[in-house]
Amino acid sequence: MPRRPPFRLRILSLLVSTAAASAVLPAHAQWRALQALEQRGALVSAAAIDLDDNSVIEQLNATSRLTPASLTKLTTTAMALQTWPADKMFETRLLANAPIVSGRVTGDLILQGAGDPSLDDESLWQLAAELRGAGVHEVSGDFFVDPAPFSVVTCETQDRCEALARSDSAYNAPLAAIGVDFGNWCVIVRPTSPGAPALVRGCGVTRLPIAVQGAIRTVGRGRRQTFWVERRTTAAGDDSLQIGGDVPLGDEQTVYRSMSNPALGAGLLLKETLREIGVEVAGPVVVRASRPTASSYAVASVEGLSLREQLGRMLRFSNNYIADVLTMDMAASVDDHPPDALASAGRLLSQFVQRVQARYRPASLVAPPIYSGSGLTTDNRLSANDLVRLLAYEYHDARRFPAFYGGLVVPRDAPFVFLRQGDPAWLDRVALKTGTLDNPRSVCGIAGYLRKRNGGWLAFAAIVNGGPGWKHVPLFQAIAAERADIESLLRRY
Repeated sequence: MPRRPPFRLRILSLLVSTAAASAVLPAHAQWRALQALEQRGALVSAAAIDLDDNSVIEQLNATSRLTPASLTKLTTTAMALQTWPADKMFETRLLANAPIVSGRVTGDLILQGAGDPSLDDESLWQLAAELRGAGVHEVSGDFFVDPAPFSVVTCETQDRCEALARSDSAYNAPLAAIGVDFGNWCVIVRPTSPGAPALVRGCGVTRLPIAVQGAIRTVGRGRRQTFWVERRTTAAGDDSLQIGGDVPLGDEQTVYRSMSNPALGAGLLLKETLREIGVEVAGPVVVRASRPTASSYAVASVEGLSLREQLGRMLRFSNNYIADVLTMDMAASVDDHPPDALASAGRLLSQFVQRVQARYRPASLVAPPIYSGSGLTTDNRLSANDLVRLLAYEYHDARRFPAFYGGLVVPRDAPFVFLRQGDPAWLDRVALKTGTLDNPRSVCGIAGYLRKRNGGWLAFAAIVNGGPGWKHVPLFQAIAAERADIESLLRRY
C-alpha cells in the first residue's frame, strides 16, 4: 500500500488545485440579478474593474455592444476635455460692418456664433445693453446671423426631423451653432383673473417676435390645469405658437418649445431685445454663413458658461442639445470644412473610444459606431468594456479627472427618484451617469465609479436593452437589477 504524502504537502496540493480551479471559474457570482434579466430575454452587457491595477472584478458579456442611450455622453465629456481646457468659454459676438455716425450704425449688424450651447436670454440682453451703451439707437441695414463654427445641420433622428414642422416639447430642438435656451422658445404663462385671458410673453422679452394664436383662459385657484402650447412652422419657415386651455390662478409658469430654426430664432429674439431697449434695426433677420469683412468690428460680446459647467449640466440633466452641439464644435475645431451632419461628427467619438481601448487591447479593435454625442441616435453602440476602459482612462488622467468626475451624480442627490432608492452604500459611495430610452426598444444603463471602503476606486458599467423576445424591459426592473448587483459589489469592497 503506497504511503500517503505528508499532511503539509496534502494541504499545499489542495491549495494549488483550488487556485487552479478558481483561475478558470468566474469570480464570485457575477452580475446575478442581471443574469436573471438575461435569462428572461433582455440583452445585457456589464463589467467592473479595480482602478488600483485595472484588473477585471466582474464581467457579463462585457464586449457586447448595445444601445447605450445617454451613456454616450460620457464619451462626449471625455473627448471635450481632450479638445479644450475645462475653463474654456465660447464667445458670441455682435459685429457691425459700418461706422457709427450720430448714434446710427450705417450698415448691418452681424450676430456671430461660436457654438455656445449655453447662450440664453440674459446673454442677449448683455449684447443689447453693450450696443446701447455705445450710444447706438438705430441700425440702418439688415441683421445677419452667422452660425459659426458650423452651419446648417441635417436632421438625423426622427424626433428632430418631426420637430422641423411642429413641436410640443423642448428636447427635440434642431441643432445650430447659435441658439438661445437650448434652441427653444421660452414662454411665460401668467394667470390674470378668472375668465380673462392669461398673459403670454417671452422669458427675456415682453413681446414674442413670432405670432401667438389662440388664448389661455384663467380659471379659479385649485381648478384643473389644461393649457397647452405648441409650436408650428409654415412652409415658408415662420414659427408660430398655438395656445389654448385653462390655467388656474397662482404663480406664473414657464414652458419651452423647440424652435424650427434656432439660429433664426436667436436673431429674432435679439432684434426684439434691441427694440425693447431702444435700438431700432431697419432690415430683416437673415441667417447667412459668411466670413465678416475686414472692416467689421465687434460692438458687443458675451462669454457663455465654462466648459466644466456645461458638461456638468449635460451629464446631470442629460441635455441632448449641449452634447450634440459640442460634438459638432469638436468636429469643426479639427476640420477646415466642418461636417453638416451629426453622424460624421460622431466619428471623432468612435475613434477616441478606439484609441482608449487600444491602450488595453490590440489596436486593430473595431471602433464602436457612434452617430451622436447625446445618445439620442438609437444606432449608437457601446459595450460595458468600452465604458469601463473610458472611465479608467479618465481616472488616471490627473489633469482632467476632477472636471469629468464632477459632472456625475451621487444617487442620494440625483434629480431622478428611481436613483434615490437603495441602501446607504449605493446612495453615498457611487457616482454615475444614466442612460434610458423607450423606443424602438427599451434601454436602461448606468456607468460610473464606486468608492471602496479602503479609499480605492472601481469603475463599472451595466447596460440592459430589450431583446427580441422582450422588447420593453420595465425601467424599474432594469434599474433594480443593476442596483442590486452594484450593492453586491459595495458589500464586498
